[in-house]
Amino acid sequence: MKIGIYGGTFDPPHLGHMEAARVAMETLSLDRLLIIPDREPPHKDLTVEAASPQQRLAMAALMADGLGPRAEASDLEICREGKSFTADTVEELHQAFPEDELWLLMGTDMFLTVQNWYQPERIFQYAGVAAFARHEEDTEELFAQQSKFLEETYHARTTVVPLPQVKEIASRDLRRMLASEWTGGNVDPAQYLWTPVYGYILREGLFGTKADLKQLSDKHLRAISYAMVKAKRLPHIQGTEETAAALAAFWGVSPEKARRAAILHDCTKYWTLEQHLETCAKYGVELDELECVSVKLLHSKSAAALAQYVFAEPEEECRAISAHTTGKPGMTTFDKILYLADYMEPTRDFDGVEELRRLVWEDLDRAMILGLEMSIEDLKEKGATVHPNTWGTLEELRRKTR
Repeated sequence: MKIGIYGGTFDPPHLGHMEAARVAMETLSLDRLLIIPDREPPHKDLTVEAASPQQRLAMAALMADGLGPRAEASDLEICREGKSFTADTVEELHQAFPEDELWLLMGTDMFLTVQNWYQPERIFQYAGVAAFARHEEDTEELFAQQSKFLEETYHARTTVVPLPQVKEIASRDLRRMLASEWTGGNVDPAQYLWTPVYGYILREGLFGTKADLKQLSDKHLRAISYAMVKAKRLPHIQGTEETAAALAAFWGVSPEKARRAAILHDCTKYWTLEQHLETCAKYGVELDELECVSVKLLHSKSAAALAQYVFAEPEEECRAISAHTTGKPGMTTFDKILYLADYMEPTRDFDGVEELRRLVWEDLDRAMILGLEMSIEDLKEKGATVHPNTWGTLEELRRKTR
């Protein structure tokens, strides 16, 4: 197995880091990529406004999630006391994966000075070095000279990873940009960040950001919600948002409120049972016996609680979020729109979804009946219990449409 090692401070990780990692995975045919934030960088002191090691690890994990299943964030250096020397890291990884081929990823400046690092001979003993080259025509000769020197001196294995044009920015400049967004800055820092990382920064109030969680713009609410879920969930949330907004405009309710309800409807999807129960208890959310033991049902309740008490969204949105999984007797047009948008947004693919997509533009109640019937049938096939609210909603709508 080929394992890439991508270390750094990652304060914060940005799209340049992400694109470099993605290209390295493909160019080197890596089976696994470890993104390793350092605890104490050997070559510089962390600034006063720096994120904590655990916060930098959390941001690295969000970036890794966006890169796919081959990438993961590692706490190897954060858990190790003292300066985070690369020589120690590669030796530890070699001991953990003695049969695997290790490749250390680094930028041009680091590659050209790696011989000055702490115990470089240990680095080359255990890992090859893959250097990112942004402008090959400018560095080809330098790289060749350095590769020859490292091979002759340390018997090093080296290779070059050519990078396409990416948005380059120094982390210190990005931190300043993030702070200036709240003091009239005219450059949007979000253009340099993976959206979930941007959302994490806003939620944690890092680098001088001052987002008021109770008065968020759509952009900031979206980023914070995305930071709370897995990357694989984002296409569904995006599809639900666009579908809900379109249906709301068509059926005469607020597209803006529909967007915000959709943005938040799955924000607690990946919480543990304990997290759901703790949040519902904190905010006095009443749960029935079935909801108390089902993460699938609880996420709508905990998400609605956050929408109401953390993000201060209107009651109409919170009620729709709370009912978007099971339905609920007495659903309003707004409630039905979120339920149906969640069920038949563009990434959904199951028998009957095209009929549902046709029906939502003709008759919301008939579309709800079809959706509820399909949901009940699916639950029965899986041997799962159908929530009483689902049965109650279906019976109510059947009576109404007779």
